[in-house]
Amino acid sequence: MRHRVAGRRLGRTSEHRVALRRNLAQSLIEHETISTTIEKAKEIKPFVERLITLAKKGKLEHRRRAISLLGNRAIIDSEEGETRKQGTVVGKLFSELGPRYLDRPGGYTRIIRLSLRRLGDNGELVLLQLLGADEPVKKEKKASTKRGSNKRRKAANKAKGKSEVPAESEEEAVTAEPAGEETAEVPAATSEDSQVDTAASESQDEGQSKE
Repeated sequence: MRHRVAGRRLGRTSEHRVALRRNLAQSLIEHETISTTIEKAKEIKPFVERLITLAKKGKLEHRRRAISLLGNRAIIDSEEGETRKQGTVVGKLFSELGPRYLDRPGGYTRIIRLSLRRLGDNGELVLLQLLGADEPVKKEKKASTKRGSNKRRKAANKAKGKSEVPAESEEEAVTAEPAGEETAEVPAATSEDSQVDTAASESQDEGQSKE
């Protein structure tokens, strides 16, 4: 079983995979655009970006490390039937691509899917490209975690609850005041009635004593 084994086999041995990776990476650095299958493109993309990161550092040890990983194939151009050497792959990597991506923190390549299919096995074809110098750098958005969002919601709900409690207490106090006034008036009215009753009873008693 291949549990927790990274990478793709691509139907090749380990030595063949290393050679394939080097050839495709060298072709990408030389031409800056290649057409291949989606599986190969995904396998080569991190390898090329690692090489460009070495080129951004630009020291002698990084150049030697890149040569050991990639090789140093010559770039040959043909003009009017004549072949001319125009440098090497590692030379272009450190002289052109490294300075091009100094201000970019990563993501030097892109994969563009094509509608075409490869004849024979009907494999999905893509374009693997290096980004140009004028490509803008996209700012990454910080993804909020579920725990953080839940904590924020709870804090907001608590703040709303605290702000609503004093308003409710004030409303209860306002509604309670008229009830208190009414209860205070009732005893006053009963005391007045009792005084009237006592005065009437005294007058009756006086009238009976006169008789």
